[in-house]
Amino acid sequence: VQLQASGGGLVQAGGSLRLSCAVSRSILQINMYEWYRQAPGSQRELVARLTSGGSTNYPDSVKDRFTISRDNAENIVYLQMNSLKPEDTGVYYCKVVDKRRLAYWGKGTQVTVSS
Repeated sequence: VQLQASGGGLVQAGGSLRLSCAVSRSILQINMYEWYRQAPGSQRELVARLTSGGSTNYPDSVKDRFTISRDNAENIVYLQMNSLKPEDTGVYYCKVVDKRRLAYWGKGTQVTVSS
């Protein structure tokens, strides 16, 4: 499975970005989709999770601001990020876990939020 993340960039605080992750395998073969971020000097942290059943999870730090979704027809997973804060700055990675419970990571996309 290959993942290609895109959509990062520079945005002012309060702005929005939508990240996309194109998945090379049919989304129907995927059990779980996740977005992580890694700030400089910090560990990679989970920011959004979407199960194949449609359940979503977010940490308190992004809840009500970030939304994960998928386009089944295009095999794309999105992360809509609103009301961005400088502390949201980091490299964002998409990850999927397939039906065999194998995990795949995409290359990151940089998000920079200026104050």
